[in-house]
Amino acid sequence: MNKEILKLAIPNILSNVSVPLIGSVDTSLMGFEDQDAYLAAIGSGGMIFNFLYWGFGFLRMGTTGMTAQAFGRKDQREKLGIFLRGMVVAFAVALIFLVFQVPLENIGMYLVGADADTAPIISRYFDIRILAAPAVFGLMVLFGWYFGMQNAVFPLILTLIINFSNIGISWYLVKERGMDIEGVAWGTVIAQYLGFISGLILFQFKYKGIWLQENKVSLLRWNAMKSFFTINRDIFLRTICLIVAFGFFYNRSAAFGVAILGINNVLQQLVSWMSYGIDGFAYASESLVGKYLGAGDKASLKKSIKLSFIWGAVFAILYSLVYFFFGNEIITLFTDKENIIALGETYIIWLAIFPILSFASYIWDGIFIGYTASRSMRDTMFLSMLAFLLSYACLSQFGNHGLWAALCVYVVARAILQWIWFYWNEELTISN
Repeated sequence: MNKEILKLAIPNILSNVSVPLIGSVDTSLMGFEDQDAYLAAIGSGGMIFNFLYWGFGFLRMGTTGMTAQAFGRKDQREKLGIFLRGMVVAFAVALIFLVFQVPLENIGMYLVGADADTAPIISRYFDIRILAAPAVFGLMVLFGWYFGMQNAVFPLILTLIINFSNIGISWYLVKERGMDIEGVAWGTVIAQYLGFISGLILFQFKYKGIWLQENKVSLLRWNAMKSFFTINRDIFLRTICLIVAFGFFYNRSAAFGVAILGINNVLQQLVSWMSYGIDGFAYASESLVGKYLGAGDKASLKKSIKLSFIWGAVFAILYSLVYFFFGNEIITLFTDKENIIALGETYIIWLAIFPILSFASYIWDGIFIGYTASRSMRDTMFLSMLAFLLSYACLSQFGNHGLWAALCVYVVARAILQWIWFYWNEELTISN
């Protein structure tokens, strides 16, 4: 079982860890600009798209859980049906994004608390990045489907194509062409389309047989689409709660001033490095839990859950040790601003304890996705969001320390509530 977990987790870790590399390089490129506003703007601009795209993360999560269960049942027809339904929804959502980009931009500006200094820079970034929406949503479906098919290698290949082309193009446009934040935005757009086209080529190469033997039109019948939406509706609502929580975090960060917003953006980049690393085991849980649930293998299901938590805990401890001993040095890789580096020394302690407090919530997410327990995901996330907001109301007098403490309460509440739901909610007790 350990070998099976690592076979899925290691490619996921490699691909996941390279994801925040984009944001980290973008942050570094802007962190050495003359104005502090560029550092704050790139973090806030990137977070706007995290908000927008997170809301439709069900295109990946729901696709993974449903595909993994179909894989366990050896239901060839349903595997292709899930892929096609996901793609139809992905392109419909992308069209909505492109049509309503102005109100979406306004909402995003409000969520991150953009001020007079950062708003014009963020707007330039947004108007370019939004053009990648079709590729982004299509990639969500591709990644989710590949994970469900127990294929972690293709997502790794695609992630490396996207991220390293993004880094190379962004670096060239900013450093050689002097395009500052527009260069970063165009680098991301071009890389996303390169990744999506590559994903379709890999699909045709590996799964051509599935594609040829089925009647594609019948797989898009209304009843099948309705079932797809029912499962993913609650994942969407769950993710909205996640967006609200992190939107509130960035809104309060902005209220503390550009310097605090800047250091919080840098620290969140390092949180991303941690979360994407541990998510490698969460993604392995999604694939294995769904597969064993579909196959009715209760013993392997329980064992995969137990070992996923053990591996997640080991990696969380490693991250905490690295951030505790080397966090201040890492911050200097993102910016040369002395005031922001000094703030990092003040708040680095939160980064050191965050992995240990948060890893369980990431693993539970993977387990719930494997079960396609969307209602439970929604309920636990909503209650966790309330815990975050209420805890900040009690801790706001401590400023940015209070904000980080409330974020820690949030991830601990998520883990505790997910644990309770797993053993007491009927949606998840079918195999306990």
